[in-house]
Amino acid sequence: MNTRETGAQKEEQVCAYLLSEGIRIQERNFRCRQGEIDIVGYDGDCLVFFEVKYRRNGRAGSAADAVGYAKQRKICRVADYYRMIHHLKEDTPMRFDVVAIDAEKLQWIKNAFCYVER
Repeated sequence: MNTRETGAQKEEQVCAYLLSEGIRIQERNFRCRQGEIDIVGYDGDCLVFFEVKYRRNGRAGSAADAVGYAKQRKICRVADYYRMIHHLKEDTPMRFDVVAIDAEKLQWIKNAFCYVER
């Protein structure tokens, strides 16, 4: 299985998990010129942007550590564009979560990072 197939399989696993936790998934792999967000959904009234990261082993660090400042900025820019094209209000509650999979251990990190200004 190549990296792309593994990533798609892990995202599928995460979607099933999030659905079982009550998340209403709106979109998967939302892409625009600014970048991509793996999963967009609602947790109650809160709009959540999910980044999914997988690491087969710890040699390259943990999966959660792979979401550094530059990636956070990119996700925030894509989130801004998502909110704009869906005509969502500025005061729409939102958060940025990371779902990290290290080997086969899944960890959902709510509020993994704060909104990063441009």
